[in-house]
Amino acid sequence: MSTPHKYRDTFCKRLKNIRLERGLSQKELGKLAGIDEFVASTRINRYEQGIHEADIETAGKLAQALAVPLAYFYADNDKLAEMILLFDEDK
Repeated sequence: MSTPHKYRDTFCKRLKNIRLERGLSQKELGKLAGIDEFVASTRINRYEQGIHEADIETAGKLAQALAVPLAYFYADNDKLAEMILLFDEDK
């Protein structure tokens, strides 16, 4: 697997997992991130499916809406991602 696809796949998986963990629908998350409510669900779905890639600004808004550090979406492995979440809780 090439590196760009690895990070996109990682982002997609983590976005969906943390959204579900937070109990948010795709539409709710999109609205919290400032995406127009009429396209919010579709946009989040496309990010989670890897059809479209969120730019860094949008990824930052999604992270803020989900109350996770942006780095969580891009950490090299799941253990590191979990450590990032734990570290962030200590703030």
